[in-house]
Amino acid sequence: MSLPEDAIAVVGMAGRFPGAPDVASLWRNLLDGVDAVHDHTEAELRALGVGERLLTDPAHVRAGGRLPDVTAFDAEFFGMPMDEAAAMDPQQRLFLEQSWAALEDAGCDPAAFDGLIGVFGGASVNRHFLYRQFTGDPDEPLVPGFAPDYLAAQTAYRLGLTGPAMAVQTACSSSLTAVCVAAQHLLDYRCDLALAGGVSVTEPRFLHTPGGLVSPDGRCRAFDAAGQGGAYSSGVAVLALKRLEDAVEAQDRVLAVLRGWAVVNDGARRAGFAAPGLEGQARVVAEALADAGLPPAAIGFVEAHGSGTAVGDAIELTALAQAFSDEPLPPASVALGSVKTNLGNLDTAAGAAGLIKAVLAVRHGVIPANLHFERPHPDVDFASLPFYVPVKNVAWDAETRRAGVSSFGLGGTNAHVIVEQAPAGPPRPAAAGWRVLPVSARTPEALRQARTRLADHLEAAPGTDLDDVAHTLTAGRRAFACRAAIVCRDLTQAVAGLRDLAEPVTPPHDPAGGRGGLPYDAPEDLLRAAAAWVNGGGPAWPPPGGRIVSLPAYPFQREEVRS
Repeated sequence: MSLPEDAIAVVGMAGRFPGAPDVASLWRNLLDGVDAVHDHTEAELRALGVGERLLTDPAHVRAGGRLPDVTAFDAEFFGMPMDEAAAMDPQQRLFLEQSWAALEDAGCDPAAFDGLIGVFGGASVNRHFLYRQFTGDPDEPLVPGFAPDYLAAQTAYRLGLTGPAMAVQTACSSSLTAVCVAAQHLLDYRCDLALAGGVSVTEPRFLHTPGGLVSPDGRCRAFDAAGQGGAYSSGVAVLALKRLEDAVEAQDRVLAVLRGWAVVNDGARRAGFAAPGLEGQARVVAEALADAGLPPAAIGFVEAHGSGTAVGDAIELTALAQAFSDEPLPPASVALGSVKTNLGNLDTAAGAAGLIKAVLAVRHGVIPANLHFERPHPDVDFASLPFYVPVKNVAWDAETRRAGVSSFGLGGTNAHVIVEQAPAGPPRPAAAGWRVLPVSARTPEALRQARTRLADHLEAAPGTDLDDVAHTLTAGRRAFACRAAIVCRDLTQAVAGLRDLAEPVTPPHDPAGGRGGLPYDAPEDLLRAAAAWVNGGGPAWPPPGGRIVSLPAYPFQREEVRS
Protein backbone atom coordinates (compact mmCIF):
# COMPACT_ATOMS: atom_id res chain seq x y z
CA MET A 1 0.00 0.00 0.00
CA SER A 2 1.47 3.36 -1.02
CA LEU A 3 1.51 6.07 1.62
CA PRO A 4 -1.18 8.74 1.15
CA GLU A 5 0.05 12.32 1.03
CA ASP A 6 -0.78 14.77 3.81
CA ALA A 7 -2.03 12.00 6.07
CA ILE A 8 -1.84 11.66 9.83
CA ALA A 9 -0.87 8.54 11.76
CA VAL A 10 -2.62 7.48 14.95
CA VAL A 11 0.33 6.25 17.02
CA GLY A 12 -1.26 5.95 20.46
CA MET A 13 -4.64 5.81 22.18
CA ALA A 14 -5.83 5.89 25.76
CA GLY A 15 -9.03 6.40 27.67
CA ARG A 16 -11.40 5.43 30.42
CA PHE A 17 -14.97 4.55 29.50
CA PRO A 18 -18.10 3.26 31.25
CA GLY A 19 -17.34 -0.38 32.02
CA ALA A 20 -13.83 -0.19 30.55
CA PRO A 21 -10.71 1.14 32.33
CA ASP A 22 -8.69 1.27 29.09
CA VAL A 23 -8.89 0.97 25.31
CA ALA A 24 -8.25 -2.80 25.24
CA SER A 25 -11.16 -3.38 27.64
CA LEU A 26 -13.37 -1.10 25.54
CA TRP A 27 -12.68 -3.19 22.44
CA ARG A 28 -13.48 -6.43 24.29
CA ASN A 29 -16.75 -4.92 25.52
CA LEU A 30 -17.69 -3.74 22.03
CA LEU A 31 -17.11 -7.20 20.60
CA ASP A 32 -19.01 -8.80 23.49
CA GLY A 33 -21.97 -6.45 23.05
CA VAL A 34 -21.76 -5.04 26.57
CA ASP A 35 -24.31 -2.39 27.55
CA ALA A 36 -22.22 -0.25 29.92
CA VAL A 37 -25.00 2.18 30.87
CA HIS A 38 -25.66 1.83 34.61
CA ASP A 39 -29.05 1.95 36.33
CA HIS A 40 -28.42 3.81 39.58
CA THR A 41 -30.16 2.72 42.74
CA GLU A 42 -31.80 5.31 44.95
CA ALA A 43 -29.00 4.85 47.49
CA GLU A 44 -26.39 5.54 44.79
CA LEU A 45 -28.27 8.64 43.68
CA ARG A 46 -28.48 9.95 47.22
CA ALA A 47 -24.78 9.33 47.70
CA LEU A 48 -24.17 11.50 44.62
CA GLY A 49 -26.18 14.29 46.22
CA VAL A 50 -29.25 14.00 44.00
CA GLY A 51 -32.06 15.80 45.83
CA GLU A 52 -35.63 14.85 46.64
CA ARG A 53 -37.14 16.93 43.86
CA LEU A 54 -35.32 14.93 41.19
CA LEU A 55 -35.72 11.60 42.98
CA THR A 56 -39.49 12.00 43.07
CA ASP A 57 -39.84 13.35 39.53
CA PRO A 58 -41.19 10.57 37.24
CA ALA A 59 -39.27 12.09 34.31
CA HIS A 60 -35.92 11.74 36.10
CA VAL A 61 -33.63 9.37 34.18
CA ARG A 62 -31.67 7.27 36.67
CA ALA A 63 -29.34 5.71 34.12
CA GLY A 64 -25.97 6.81 32.77
CA GLY A 65 -22.48 5.56 32.05
CA ARG A 66 -20.17 6.13 35.00
CA LEU A 67 -16.47 6.00 35.81
CA PRO A 68 -15.27 4.68 39.17
CA ASP A 69 -13.14 6.88 41.41
CA VAL A 70 -13.47 10.13 39.48
CA THR A 71 -12.59 11.96 42.69
CA ALA A 72 -9.32 10.01 43.06
CA PHE A 73 -6.03 11.16 41.54
CA ASP A 74 -2.29 10.42 41.66
CA ALA A 75 -1.20 13.96 42.54
CA GLU A 76 2.32 12.85 43.50
CA PHE A 77 2.99 11.44 40.03
CA PHE A 78 2.39 14.87 38.51
CA GLY A 79 4.22 16.75 41.26
CA MET A 80 1.04 18.44 42.43
CA PRO A 81 0.19 19.45 46.02
CA MET A 82 -3.02 17.82 47.25
CA ASP A 83 -4.75 21.14 47.90
CA GLU A 84 -4.02 22.17 44.32
CA ALA A 85 -5.32 18.84 43.03
CA ALA A 86 -8.48 19.27 45.11
CA ALA A 87 -9.23 22.60 43.46
CA MET A 88 -8.70 21.14 39.97
CA ASP A 89 -11.65 20.08 37.82
CA PRO A 90 -11.84 16.24 37.93
CA GLN A 91 -12.14 16.38 34.14
CA GLN A 92 -8.72 18.02 33.92
CA ARG A 93 -7.25 15.35 36.19
CA LEU A 94 -8.70 12.55 34.05
CA PHE A 95 -7.52 14.12 30.81
CA LEU A 96 -4.05 14.64 32.28
CA GLU A 97 -3.72 10.99 33.31
CA GLN A 98 -4.93 9.68 29.95
CA SER A 99 -2.69 12.09 28.05
CA TRP A 100 0.28 10.47 29.81
CA ALA A 101 -1.14 7.03 29.02
CA ALA A 102 -1.55 7.97 25.33
CA LEU A 103 2.07 9.12 25.20
CA GLU A 104 3.15 5.81 26.74
CA ASP A 105 1.03 3.93 24.20
CA ALA A 106 2.83 5.87 21.47
CA GLY A 107 6.22 4.99 22.98
CA CYS A 108 6.97 8.63 23.68
CA ASP A 109 8.61 10.08 26.75
CA PRO A 110 7.92 13.80 26.29
CA ALA A 111 11.16 14.72 28.09
CA ALA A 112 13.16 12.83 25.45
CA PHE A 113 11.07 13.68 22.37
CA ASP A 114 12.90 15.68 19.73
CA GLY A 115 10.15 18.04 18.64
CA LEU A 116 7.10 20.00 19.74
CA ILE A 117 4.13 18.24 21.33
CA GLY A 118 0.75 19.97 21.10
CA VAL A 119 -2.42 19.42 23.13
CA PHE A 120 -5.95 19.90 21.78
CA GLY A 121 -8.99 18.96 23.82
CA GLY A 122 -12.46 19.77 25.03
CA ALA A 123 -14.22 19.31 28.36
CA SER A 124 -17.81 19.54 29.52
CA VAL A 125 -18.97 22.23 31.89
CA ASN A 126 -17.16 22.03 35.23
CA ARG A 127 -20.04 20.56 37.25
CA HIS A 128 -17.63 19.89 40.13
CA PHE A 129 -17.13 23.65 40.49
CA LEU A 130 -20.82 24.42 40.13
CA TYR A 131 -21.93 21.89 42.75
CA ARG A 132 -19.30 23.21 45.17
CA GLN A 133 -20.39 26.80 44.62
CA PHE A 134 -24.12 26.18 44.97
CA THR A 135 -24.09 23.55 47.72
CA GLY A 136 -21.01 24.55 49.73
CA ASP A 137 -19.70 27.71 51.32
CA PRO A 138 -21.16 30.71 49.43
CA ASP A 139 -18.12 32.75 50.47
CA GLU A 140 -15.63 30.32 48.91
CA PRO A 141 -13.44 32.31 46.48
CA LEU A 142 -13.16 31.51 42.78
CA VAL A 143 -10.15 29.38 41.90
CA PRO A 144 -8.14 30.34 38.79
CA GLY A 145 -7.98 27.63 36.15
CA PHE A 146 -11.28 25.91 36.91
CA ALA A 147 -12.89 26.41 33.49
CA PRO A 148 -12.72 24.07 30.45
CA ASP A 149 -10.54 26.74 28.79
CA TYR A 150 -7.59 25.47 30.82
CA LEU A 151 -7.82 21.76 29.94
CA ALA A 152 -5.03 21.77 27.35
CA ALA A 153 -2.90 24.31 29.20
CA GLN A 154 -2.98 22.28 32.42
CA THR A 155 -1.88 19.20 30.49
CA ALA A 156 0.92 21.07 28.74
CA TYR A 157 2.14 22.54 32.03
CA ARG A 158 2.06 19.29 34.02
CA LEU A 159 3.74 17.24 31.26
CA GLY A 160 6.18 19.91 30.08
CA LEU A 161 4.78 20.15 26.54
CA THR A 162 5.75 23.23 24.52
CA GLY A 163 3.67 22.96 21.34
CA PRO A 164 0.27 24.61 20.85
CA ALA A 165 -2.15 24.00 23.75
CA MET A 166 -5.70 24.75 22.67
CA ALA A 167 -9.09 24.21 24.30
CA VAL A 168 -11.59 23.18 21.61
CA GLN A 169 -15.21 23.69 22.68
CA THR A 170 -17.91 22.75 20.14
CA ALA A 171 -20.29 20.89 22.50
CA CYS A 172 -20.72 17.19 21.62
CA SER A 173 -18.33 17.45 18.66
CA SER A 174 -15.50 18.97 20.73
CA SER A 175 -13.16 15.98 20.81
CA LEU A 176 -13.47 15.07 17.12
CA THR A 177 -13.08 18.73 16.20
CA ALA A 178 -9.97 18.76 18.41
CA VAL A 179 -8.61 15.85 16.35
CA CYS A 180 -9.20 17.83 13.14
CA VAL A 181 -7.50 20.93 14.57
CA ALA A 182 -4.57 18.83 15.80
CA ALA A 183 -4.21 17.10 12.43
CA GLN A 184 -4.09 20.43 10.61
CA HIS A 185 -1.51 21.79 13.06
CA LEU A 186 0.64 18.75 12.34
CA LEU A 187 0.36 19.26 8.58
CA ASP A 188 1.28 22.92 9.07
CA TYR A 189 4.36 21.88 11.09
CA ARG A 190 3.15 23.77 14.16
CA CYS A 191 3.93 20.66 16.20
CA ASP A 192 5.46 17.22 15.63
CA LEU A 193 3.23 15.10 17.85
CA ALA A 194 -0.25 16.02 19.04
CA LEU A 195 -2.54 14.82 21.80
CA ALA A 196 -6.21 15.26 20.93
CA GLY A 197 -9.41 14.22 22.62
CA GLY A 198 -11.98 15.13 25.21
CA VAL A 199 -13.39 14.40 28.65
CA SER A 200 -16.74 14.59 30.37
CA VAL A 201 -17.75 13.91 33.96
CA THR A 202 -21.45 14.02 34.64
CA GLU A 203 -24.07 12.67 37.02
CA PRO A 204 -27.62 11.33 36.51
CA ARG A 205 -29.43 14.63 36.92
CA PHE A 206 -31.31 14.70 33.60
CA LEU A 207 -35.01 14.60 32.79
CA HIS A 208 -36.67 12.87 29.86
CA THR A 209 -38.77 15.18 27.71
CA PRO A 210 -40.62 14.01 24.58
CA GLY A 211 -38.47 14.77 21.56
CA GLY A 212 -35.47 15.56 23.78
CA LEU A 213 -31.98 14.09 23.96
CA VAL A 214 -32.43 11.80 26.99
CA SER A 215 -34.43 8.57 26.74
CA PRO A 216 -36.66 7.33 29.59
CA ASP A 217 -34.42 4.34 30.39
CA GLY A 218 -31.11 5.96 29.36
CA ARG A 219 -30.53 3.54 26.47
CA CYS A 220 -29.56 4.84 23.04
CA ARG A 221 -31.43 3.06 20.23
CA ALA A 222 -29.67 4.61 17.27
CA PHE A 223 -31.53 4.27 13.95
CA ASP A 224 -34.30 2.26 15.64
CA ALA A 225 -38.00 2.99 15.55
CA ALA A 226 -38.03 3.17 19.36
CA GLY A 227 -35.26 5.78 19.57
CA GLN A 228 -35.92 8.51 22.11
CA GLY A 229 -32.38 9.74 22.79
CA GLY A 230 -29.91 8.22 25.24
CA ALA A 231 -28.18 8.95 28.53
CA TYR A 232 -25.28 11.23 29.29
CA SER A 233 -22.19 9.39 30.50
CA SER A 234 -18.74 10.08 31.88
CA GLY A 235 -15.61 9.21 29.92
CA VAL A 236 -12.26 10.39 28.59
CA ALA A 237 -10.52 9.60 25.29
CA VAL A 238 -7.13 10.81 24.00
CA LEU A 239 -5.29 9.99 20.77
CA ALA A 240 -1.62 10.59 19.96
CA LEU A 241 -1.05 11.75 16.37
CA LYS A 242 1.97 12.29 14.11
CA ARG A 243 2.54 13.08 10.46
CA LEU A 244 2.41 9.71 8.68
CA GLU A 245 5.72 10.20 6.89
CA ASP A 246 7.43 10.99 10.20
CA ALA A 247 5.87 7.98 11.91
CA VAL A 248 6.99 5.64 9.13
CA GLU A 249 10.50 7.11 9.10
CA ALA A 250 10.76 6.69 12.89
CA GLN A 251 9.40 3.12 12.60
CA ASP A 252 6.55 4.00 14.94
CA ARG A 253 3.68 1.61 15.31
CA VAL A 254 0.82 3.08 13.24
CA LEU A 255 -2.63 2.04 14.47
CA ALA A 256 -4.51 3.72 11.63
CA VAL A 257 -4.26 6.63 9.21
CA LEU A 258 -6.41 9.75 9.12
CA ARG A 259 -6.83 10.38 5.38
CA GLY A 260 -9.06 13.45 5.50
CA TRP A 261 -11.23 15.57 7.75
CA ALA A 262 -13.59 18.52 7.72
CA VAL A 263 -15.36 20.84 10.17
CA VAL A 264 -18.36 22.98 9.20
CA ASN A 265 -21.35 24.67 10.83
CA ASP A 266 -24.98 24.24 9.86
CA GLY A 267 -25.52 27.99 9.83
CA ALA A 268 -29.09 29.26 10.02
CA ARG A 269 -30.75 26.82 7.60
CA ARG A 270 -32.36 24.63 10.26
CA ALA A 271 -35.36 24.63 12.57
CA GLY A 272 -33.56 26.27 15.50
CA PHE A 273 -30.24 26.74 17.25
CA ALA A 274 -30.39 23.30 18.90
CA ALA A 275 -31.77 21.54 15.79
CA PRO A 276 -29.53 19.52 13.45
CA GLY A 277 -29.03 20.74 9.89
CA LEU A 278 -29.27 18.35 6.96
CA GLU A 279 -27.22 20.39 4.51
CA GLY A 280 -24.40 21.01 6.98
CA GLN A 281 -24.14 17.35 7.88
CA ALA A 282 -24.09 16.27 4.24
CA ARG A 283 -21.50 18.93 3.43
CA VAL A 284 -19.06 17.92 6.20
CA VAL A 285 -19.05 14.29 5.02
CA ALA A 286 -18.59 15.31 1.38
CA GLU A 287 -15.76 17.71 2.27
CA ALA A 288 -13.94 15.07 4.33
CA LEU A 289 -14.16 12.59 1.44
CA ALA A 290 -12.88 15.23 -0.96
CA ASP A 291 -10.04 16.08 1.44
CA ALA A 292 -9.10 12.40 1.50
CA GLY A 293 -9.35 12.15 -2.29
CA LEU A 294 -11.71 9.19 -1.97
CA PRO A 295 -15.12 8.31 -3.46
CA PRO A 296 -17.97 7.19 -1.19
CA ALA A 297 -17.50 3.63 -2.45
CA ALA A 298 -14.16 3.50 -0.59
CA ILE A 299 -15.96 3.63 2.78
CA GLY A 300 -17.15 0.38 4.34
CA PHE A 301 -18.23 1.63 7.75
CA VAL A 302 -19.59 4.87 9.19
CA GLU A 303 -19.33 5.43 12.92
CA ALA A 304 -22.20 7.87 13.07
CA HIS A 305 -23.10 10.56 15.55
CA GLY A 306 -26.09 8.31 16.23
CA SER A 307 -27.89 10.26 18.95
CA GLY A 308 -30.86 7.88 18.92
CA THR A 309 -33.44 10.67 18.58
CA ALA A 310 -36.18 10.35 16.00
CA VAL A 311 -35.42 13.66 14.29
CA GLY A 312 -31.65 13.50 14.66
CA ASP A 313 -31.28 9.98 13.25
CA ALA A 314 -33.57 10.72 10.29
CA ILE A 315 -31.63 13.86 9.38
CA GLU A 316 -28.24 12.16 9.80
CA LEU A 317 -29.18 9.21 7.56
CA THR A 318 -30.68 11.52 4.93
CA ALA A 319 -27.50 13.64 5.00
CA LEU A 320 -25.31 10.54 4.65
CA ALA A 321 -27.39 9.37 1.70
CA GLN A 322 -26.96 12.78 0.08
CA ALA A 323 -23.18 12.76 0.64
CA PHE A 324 -22.93 9.22 -0.79
CA SER A 325 -25.17 9.93 -3.81
CA ASP A 326 -22.41 10.70 -6.33
CA GLU A 327 -22.34 7.07 -7.43
CA PRO A 328 -24.78 4.19 -7.01
CA LEU A 329 -23.77 1.80 -4.24
CA PRO A 330 -25.23 -1.67 -3.57
CA PRO A 331 -27.77 -1.96 -0.76
CA ALA A 332 -26.35 -2.96 2.64
CA SER A 333 -22.76 -2.24 1.56
CA VAL A 334 -21.88 0.31 4.26
CA ALA A 335 -22.27 -0.57 7.94
CA LEU A 336 -23.57 2.02 10.40
CA GLY A 337 -22.63 2.16 14.06
CA SER A 338 -22.92 4.35 17.13
CA VAL A 339 -20.81 3.75 20.21
CA LYS A 340 -23.51 5.62 22.15
CA THR A 341 -25.53 2.39 22.11
CA ASN A 342 -22.79 0.84 24.27
CA LEU A 343 -21.63 3.75 26.42
CA GLY A 344 -24.28 6.44 26.33
CA ASN A 345 -23.46 9.96 25.18
CA LEU A 346 -19.98 10.97 26.38
CA ASP A 347 -20.73 14.57 25.40
CA THR A 348 -17.41 16.35 24.69
CA ALA A 349 -15.57 12.98 24.62
CA ALA A 350 -18.10 11.27 22.32
CA GLY A 351 -16.38 11.96 19.00
CA ALA A 352 -12.96 10.74 20.16
CA ALA A 353 -14.58 7.58 21.59
CA GLY A 354 -16.20 6.95 18.21
CA LEU A 355 -12.88 7.54 16.47
CA ILE A 356 -11.13 5.04 18.75
CA LYS A 357 -13.83 2.49 17.90
CA ALA A 358 -13.30 3.13 14.16
CA VAL A 359 -9.50 2.85 14.50
CA LEU A 360 -9.89 -0.51 16.23
CA ALA A 361 -12.37 -1.69 13.58
CA VAL A 362 -10.08 -0.91 10.63
CA ARG A 363 -7.11 -2.34 12.54
CA HIS A 364 -8.72 -5.65 13.50
CA GLY A 365 -11.07 -6.10 10.54
CA VAL A 366 -14.23 -6.42 12.64
CA ILE A 367 -17.25 -4.09 12.79
CA PRO A 368 -18.88 -4.44 16.23
CA ALA A 369 -22.62 -4.94 16.52
CA ASN A 370 -24.90 -2.02 17.24
CA LEU A 371 -26.92 -2.55 20.43
CA HIS A 372 -30.68 -2.07 20.90
CA PHE A 373 -31.52 -2.22 17.19
CA GLU A 374 -34.74 -4.13 16.51
CA ARG A 375 -36.92 -2.20 14.03
CA PRO A 376 -35.59 0.32 11.48
CA HIS A 377 -36.42 3.99 11.84
CA PRO A 378 -39.83 4.45 10.15
CA ASP A 379 -38.81 7.62 8.31
CA VAL A 380 -35.79 6.00 6.65
CA ASP A 381 -36.11 3.64 3.67
CA PHE A 382 -33.07 1.45 4.29
CA ALA A 383 -33.92 -0.67 1.23
CA SER A 384 -33.12 2.28 -1.03
CA LEU A 385 -29.88 3.19 0.79
CA PRO A 386 -26.42 1.58 0.86
CA PHE A 387 -26.45 1.55 4.68
CA TYR A 388 -27.29 -1.20 7.14
CA VAL A 389 -27.10 -1.56 10.91
CA PRO A 390 -25.18 -4.70 12.00
CA VAL A 391 -26.82 -6.55 14.89
CA LYS A 392 -23.88 -8.93 15.26
CA ASN A 393 -20.15 -8.52 14.77
CA VAL A 394 -19.23 -8.43 11.08
CA ALA A 395 -15.94 -9.66 9.63
CA TRP A 396 -14.63 -6.81 7.49
CA ASP A 397 -12.96 -8.15 4.37
CA ALA A 398 -11.65 -5.39 2.13
CA GLU A 399 -8.41 -4.71 0.29
CA THR A 400 -8.13 -1.47 2.27
CA ARG A 401 -10.50 -0.90 5.18
CA ARG A 402 -11.75 2.67 5.52
CA ALA A 403 -14.31 4.26 7.81
CA GLY A 404 -15.94 7.64 8.29
CA VAL A 405 -16.54 9.07 11.77
CA SER A 406 -19.12 11.78 12.47
CA SER A 407 -19.66 13.97 15.49
CA PHE A 408 -22.19 16.80 15.58
CA GLY A 409 -22.32 19.48 18.26
CA LEU A 410 -25.43 21.14 19.57
CA GLY A 411 -25.24 24.54 17.95
CA GLY A 412 -24.31 23.12 14.56
CA THR A 413 -20.55 22.50 14.52
CA ASN A 414 -20.08 19.21 12.66
CA ALA A 415 -16.87 17.20 12.26
CA HIS A 416 -16.12 14.18 10.06
CA VAL A 417 -12.88 12.17 9.80
CA ILE A 418 -11.86 9.48 7.27
CA VAL A 419 -9.93 6.61 8.88
CA GLU A 420 -7.86 4.10 6.90
CA GLN A 421 -6.09 0.94 8.00
CA ALA A 422 -2.37 1.36 8.54
CA PRO A 423 0.14 0.39 5.87
CA ALA A 424 1.84 -2.93 6.50
CA GLY A 425 5.25 -2.71 8.12
CA PRO A 426 8.35 -4.45 6.74
CA PRO A 427 8.74 -8.14 7.63
CA ARG A 428 11.03 -9.02 10.51
CA PRO A 429 12.68 -12.20 11.70
CA ALA A 430 11.22 -13.85 14.78
CA ALA A 431 12.66 -12.79 18.14
CA ALA A 432 15.53 -14.90 19.42
CA GLY A 433 18.09 -14.69 22.18
CA TRP A 434 18.12 -13.05 25.58
CA ARG A 435 16.34 -9.80 26.33
CA VAL A 436 16.14 -7.34 29.22
CA LEU A 437 12.70 -6.09 30.26
CA PRO A 438 13.13 -2.90 32.33
CA VAL A 439 10.15 -1.90 34.49
CA SER A 440 10.03 1.19 36.67
CA ALA A 441 7.67 3.37 38.71
CA ARG A 442 7.71 6.23 41.16
CA THR A 443 6.90 4.11 44.23
CA PRO A 444 7.54 0.50 45.31
CA GLU A 445 3.81 -0.27 45.29
CA ALA A 446 3.40 1.16 41.79
CA LEU A 447 6.37 -0.96 40.66
CA ARG A 448 4.76 -4.08 42.11
CA GLN A 449 1.53 -3.31 40.27
CA ALA A 450 3.40 -2.55 37.03
CA ARG A 451 5.15 -5.93 37.16
CA THR A 452 1.92 -7.78 37.92
CA ARG A 453 -0.05 -5.99 35.20
CA LEU A 454 2.63 -6.67 32.60
CA ALA A 455 2.77 -10.36 33.60
CA ASP A 456 -1.02 -10.62 33.30
CA HIS A 457 -0.91 -8.91 29.91
CA LEU A 458 1.77 -11.23 28.52
CA GLU A 459 -0.02 -14.33 29.80
CA ALA A 460 -3.19 -13.19 28.03
CA ALA A 461 -1.30 -12.49 24.76
CA PRO A 462 1.00 -15.47 24.16
CA GLY A 463 1.72 -14.38 20.59
CA THR A 464 3.41 -11.15 21.69
CA ASP A 465 6.89 -10.62 20.22
CA LEU A 466 9.45 -10.44 23.04
CA ASP A 467 11.59 -8.01 21.02
CA ASP A 468 8.61 -5.64 20.83
CA VAL A 469 8.07 -5.83 24.57
CA ALA A 470 11.75 -5.19 25.29
CA HIS A 471 11.92 -2.32 22.80
CA THR A 472 8.75 -0.67 24.16
CA LEU A 473 9.97 -0.86 27.76
CA THR A 474 13.49 0.29 26.88
CA ALA A 475 12.84 3.04 24.33
CA GLY A 476 9.20 3.96 24.89
CA ARG A 477 8.84 4.38 28.66
CA ARG A 478 10.34 6.86 31.10
CA ALA A 479 12.70 5.33 33.69
CA PHE A 480 11.58 6.20 37.22
CA ALA A 481 13.47 5.75 40.49
CA CYS A 482 11.98 2.41 41.61
CA ARG A 483 13.22 -0.20 39.15
CA ALA A 484 13.28 -3.89 38.30
CA ALA A 485 14.72 -5.75 35.32
CA ILE A 486 13.88 -9.20 34.01
CA VAL A 487 16.43 -11.09 31.91
CA CYS A 488 14.66 -13.69 29.76
CA ARG A 489 14.58 -15.34 26.37
CA ASP A 490 10.87 -16.20 26.02
CA LEU A 491 7.51 -15.05 27.32
CA THR A 492 7.23 -17.87 29.84
CA GLN A 493 10.46 -16.77 31.50
CA ALA A 494 9.36 -13.14 31.25
CA VAL A 495 6.12 -13.83 33.12
CA ALA A 496 7.89 -15.89 35.77
CA GLY A 497 10.47 -13.17 36.30
CA LEU A 498 7.84 -10.43 36.51
CA ARG A 499 5.97 -12.38 39.18
CA ASP A 500 9.12 -12.94 41.26
CA LEU A 501 8.58 -9.74 43.21
CA ALA A 502 11.36 -10.43 45.71
CA GLU A 503 14.19 -9.70 43.27
CA PRO A 504 14.93 -6.35 41.56
CA VAL A 505 16.98 -8.15 38.90
CA THR A 506 15.22 -11.37 38.00
CA PRO A 507 17.07 -14.00 35.96
CA PRO A 508 15.02 -16.76 34.36
CA HIS A 509 13.86 -19.51 36.65
CA ASP A 510 15.75 -22.78 36.22
CA PRO A 511 14.44 -25.82 38.12
CA ALA A 512 17.90 -27.39 37.79
CA GLY A 513 19.48 -24.52 39.70
CA GLY A 514 22.93 -23.33 38.64
CA ARG A 515 25.21 -20.60 39.93
CA GLY A 516 23.06 -18.81 42.50
CA GLY A 517 19.97 -20.24 40.78
CA LEU A 518 21.09 -18.99 37.35
CA PRO A 519 21.29 -21.26 34.32
CA TYR A 520 24.84 -21.50 33.05
CA ASP A 521 24.00 -19.94 29.67
CA ALA A 522 22.56 -16.72 31.11
CA PRO A 523 24.70 -13.91 29.63
CA GLU A 524 26.69 -12.31 32.42
CA ASP A 525 26.97 -9.03 30.51
CA LEU A 526 23.18 -8.70 30.32
CA LEU A 527 22.83 -9.46 34.02
CA ARG A 528 25.43 -6.84 34.87
CA ALA A 529 23.79 -4.30 32.55
CA ALA A 530 20.38 -5.02 34.08
CA ALA A 531 21.77 -4.60 37.60
CA ALA A 532 23.45 -1.31 36.64
CA TRP A 533 20.17 0.00 35.23
CA VAL A 534 18.27 -0.99 38.38
CA ASN A 535 20.86 0.97 40.37
CA GLY A 536 20.20 4.13 38.38
CA GLY A 537 22.21 3.74 35.17
CA GLY A 538 21.10 3.89 31.56
CA PRO A 539 20.15 0.91 29.39
CA ALA A 540 23.56 -0.47 28.42
CA TRP A 541 22.31 -3.66 26.77
CA PRO A 542 22.11 -4.01 22.95
CA PRO A 543 18.96 -2.47 21.43
CA PRO A 544 16.36 -5.23 21.01
CA GLY A 545 15.28 -4.05 17.56
CA GLY A 546 11.54 -4.43 18.03
CA ARG A 547 8.59 -2.09 17.54
CA ILE A 548 6.39 -0.16 19.93
CA VAL A 549 3.40 -2.22 21.10
CA SER A 550 0.54 -1.52 23.49
CA LEU A 551 1.44 -2.56 27.03
CA PRO A 552 -0.31 -1.73 30.30
CA ALA A 553 -0.05 1.96 31.15
CA TYR A 554 1.49 3.37 34.29
CA PRO A 555 -0.39 2.17 37.42
CA PHE A 556 -1.42 5.50 38.91
CA GLN A 557 -1.63 5.42 42.71
CA ARG A 558 -4.86 7.31 43.03
CA GLU A 559 -5.96 8.76 46.35
CA GLU A 560 -9.26 10.38 47.20
CA VAL A 561 -9.13 14.09 46.42
CA ARG A 562 -11.87 16.14 48.04
CA SER A 563 -12.09 19.84 48.64
